[in-house]
Amino acid sequence: MDDAESSTGQDRAPDSGMEENYLTECPSCAGELEEQKRAYAELHDRFLRLAADFENFRKRSVREKEIFVSLANERFAVDILEVLDNFERAIKSDDTHLREGVHQIQHLLDARLLRNGITPVDALKKQFNPAEHEAIAHIPSDEPAGTVIDVAARGYRLNDKVIRFAKVAVSKGNQKDQEV
Repeated sequence: MDDAESSTGQDRAPDSGMEENYLTECPSCAGELEEQKRAYAELHDRFLRLAADFENFRKRSVREKEIFVSLANERFAVDILEVLDNFERAIKSDDTHLREGVHQIQHLLDARLLRNGITPVDALKKQFNPAEHEAIAHIPSDEPAGTVIDVAARGYRLNDKVIRFAKVAVSKGNQKDQEV
């Protein structure tokens, strides 16, 4: 820096003169300041590396999750394709064995669903539960009010989470008893 620039103070921070005065008054502080600057630079470098490592970890975790989901979907698809193959065989068979074949396919499908953590919701003759059942009809019957008396479509859970509610008819109770 030439003398003209230093005299105008254009390149200096506003308090840089104070720092120089302090360092000239306290020579032992100059070594301490350099040590602090070196420690700061080292910590800053460690921070940048840690931030880069974390970003790489995050990207790797996302990729691994996508691969895991893809493999799980592939396994489930292979199981379902086996059921589809059996449906095609049943369609080609003669009518006498068709019903038996369809029942076997249903059992195979139930087993494949169970293997993948999908279980049916037990509804028939149970007390209506809105967390598992969807009422599509209220019908008078001899069963106590609030009891599921018919299942129009089975509900299913994936592990412990209900993924499809059972569509059910619920008893209103015996109407004759209510009129008296």
